Amino acid sequence: MRGRTLSAGTALAVFAGMTVTLAAQPATASPPTATTVTRPIAAAAAALAAPDISVTNVQAHLTQFNAIATSNGGNRRAGSAGYTASLNYVKTRLQSAGYTVSEQYCSSCTYPSNNLIAEWPGGPADQVVMFGAHLDSVSAGPGINDNATGSSTLLENALVLAAQNPTMTKRVRFAWWTDEEQGLNGSRFYVNSLNATQRGYIKGYYNFDMVGSINGGYFINRVTSTTAAPLKAYWDSLGLQPEENVEGQGRSDDYYFQQAGIPTSGYAAGASARKTSSQAAKWGGTANSAYDPCYHRSCDTTANVSATVLNRAADGVAYALWQLAVGGGTPTCTGGQVVGNGGFESGSTPWTASSGVITNASGQPARTGSYKAWLNGYGTTRTESLSQSVTLPAGCATYTVSFWLHIDTAETTGSTAYDRLTVQLGSTTLATYSNLNAATGYVQRSLNVAGFAGQTVTLRFNGTEDSSLQTTFVIDDVTLLAS
Repeated sequence: MRGRTLSAGTALAVFAGMTVTLAAQPATASPPTATTVTRPIAAAAAALAAPDISVTNVQAHLTQFNAIATSNGGNRRAGSAGYTASLNYVKTRLQSAGYTVSEQYCSSCTYPSNNLIAEWPGGPADQVVMFGAHLDSVSAGPGINDNATGSSTLLENALVLAAQNPTMTKRVRFAWWTDEEQGLNGSRFYVNSLNATQRGYIKGYYNFDMVGSINGGYFINRVTSTTAAPLKAYWDSLGLQPEENVEGQGRSDDYYFQQAGIPTSGYAAGASARKTSSQAAKWGGTANSAYDPCYHRSCDTTANVSATVLNRAADGVAYALWQLAVGGGTPTCTGGQVVGNGGFESGSTPWTASSGVITNASGQPARTGSYKAWLNGYGTTRTESLSQSVTLPAGCATYTVSFWLHIDTAETTGSTAYDRLTVQLGSTTLATYSNLNAATGYVQRSLNVAGFAGQTVTLRFNGTEDSSLQTTFVIDDVTLLAS
């Protein structure tokens, strides 16, 4: 969030400067390291007919942004290598999900760089609901609460929308702004680029800036407005008693939309202002302490985020999006078995495997039939793999990878994982097993992969063994079911 109140905006100009890029790219998310949060709001989300957004997935995006900052001088400031890497991370995920993705070069920004705009292709083009967050940080730190939380919340909502692919009553447009920390420059440039007709198409702009403050509150921009109603309705359903975002007035990217006559609202969890005693009584946390004690500091890392506050914001965005832009019904699921030759009885096709992995050797029995995939078991340093490209259909309710795994080991130390099997989809590690998971027979393993709906990705099993004492990983009857 920008650190000072700004004066009124400049006159509006003609929309220009956007380069459309449509080519799909692979997903690059890494698995989250944070603990999964208990989700008391799931029932409320279901009752309000909106998807429940996984806070674990949102946290995984935060982890990526933190890693990007660490690799690029400790920040993601507009115009920097860290900002460019952040934009490319978001852009790649959106392209893979099927969005029309555009970059708009902000030539008047303090640090000239690109806004990122993504539009879902359903709904009327003259009826737009827009959701935005700034993607840049200050130069002092990685900017995880300010504002990777807003950026990640919108990214995960965009991916869930694409995966569910519902009927749309309005066009949904997402934006990630550059140069907010230098004076709201990226969003100002965008608004100034719209002509009167294009401004009129936008029926509401919703801004999300710092939605995971560690000592946070529940604030809504223009809380009593009609535009704010769906955001408020969701938090009201949780008994949160949200308040007006007084601290954030004029300090974030909704400002120039509001100045242009576009209705605005949004969520915030607070910045450097202090939580009052009455707020602590109804929301928890520490009275007379800042909502975000690491605001604009180097300690604004993944440790500086409340998963509970973040979770409630992410689900509130989904509820508002569904209320504002989603019609009744979703496409018929064209699901079923996605993996080919999951029992390995038809040769190696369509698998790609290390030599000898797909085998009918008698040393380890198949679960069914004669063939299985046998990785490792040599007692020497070795890596073996098994993979297959799969396409997950969109529009289904559930997506599950399932396989039967037998682990046999000669390792005797009971607390050290010497040899490992990782299961990946795309570049995301879904699970890791080791000699510590050894069992006398096959055990079925099932993993939820709904986040990959509508994508073509590679399912990969990768076994690694150290220099002594064998561990064998035997896989059979692999399925990936969409239904």
